[in-house]
Amino acid sequence: MRFDCHQHLWPPALVTALRERDAMPYLRDWTLYLAGESPYRVDPAAHDVERRRAAEHADRVLVSLSSPLGIEHAPDGAELIDIWHASALGLPDPFHLWAAASVAEPDPAALARVLREDRVAGLQLPATALGSPDALGHVAPLLEVLERSGKPLLVHPGPAPAEAGELPGWWPALVPYVAQMHRSWMAWHVAGRARHPALRIAFVALAGLAPLHHERLAARGGPAFTPDPDVFYETSSYHSDAIAALARVVGPAAVVHGSDRPYAEPLDPLAFHGGYFTANPSRLLQDPSSGTNHT
Repeated sequence: MRFDCHQHLWPPALVTALRERDAMPYLRDWTLYLAGESPYRVDPAAHDVERRRAAEHADRVLVSLSSPLGIEHAPDGAELIDIWHASALGLPDPFHLWAAASVAEPDPAALARVLREDRVAGLQLPATALGSPDALGHVAPLLEVLERSGKPLLVHPGPAPAEAGELPGWWPALVPYVAQMHRSWMAWHVAGRARHPALRIAFVALAGLAPLHHERLAARGGPAFTPDPDVFYETSSYHSDAIAALARVVGPAAVVHGSDRPYAEPLDPLAFHGGYFTANPSRLLQDPSSGTNHT
C-alpha cells in the first residue's frame, strides 16, 4: 500500500463553518483571513472532494485540519474540531484522517471517542503546543490517551505570529513554521520520549531539519542524539537534498512520504526510496501491541 501521510482537504461543512465566523480564522467567499498571514485566496478546486480523489495515486491519503488556522488554540475551537471530525469521517476512500484536539481546553475523553474510529489514523497537534517541556506537560492528558490507543502523533506547524511590517507571502512557511518544528523536535528529544515511552510520533516538514543540528546540540552540552525507531520525519515541501541529508542522520527507515497537498505536490515514488511510501508509513501507523493496522 502506498501512503501520503499529510494532505489538507476541507469538507463543505468546514468551509461553511469558517464562512460563518467573525473572529479569525474565517473565510469570506474563498479568501482566508489569519492573524499572522496576509489574506490568502483559496483555490476552490483544491477542496473539491471528487476532483482531489480523481487526482490521487496513493492508496491511502491522510488528511488533517490545517493547524496554521489556529483552531486548536482558539477558545471556541472545539466546535470547529467537532465539525472537522464529523465531516472528514464522511470522506470517501482513499481519504482517512488525523484527529484534532483543542489545546486551549484539552478534552481527553472527547479525543478517546474519536480515536476509536477506524478511519482515524491518530492525532495531529500544532507544533506551537509542543514547543517546550512545559508545553508537553500541558497536553500530556491528550498524549496519554493517544499512547493508550496505540495510534501515532503527527506534529504540524501551528499559526504564525502576527508581525509588524510588510513580509513576503512565503515568510510564514520558511521562518516561523520551520522554527516551530525545530522547537517541538527539541522539546520531544529533551522531555517527550521519557514521558511517553510507547508513543510513535511523526514531524512534518522533516522536523524543520532539527536532527541535522545534533552536532551543535552536543557541542553546547545538550543530550546525546541517537535515532529513535518510533520517531518519523515526513517529507512535505522538501526534495532530494534535504531528504538525503536527513536520512543520513536518522536512517532511511524513519522517513515517511507526505505531500502537504494542495500546497505542494507528492514526490515521485520512482525517484526516492520505496520505503518512504510503503513500509515506513506502515510502521508509523501500526499498533505493535495488537498486530492490526489502524488505517
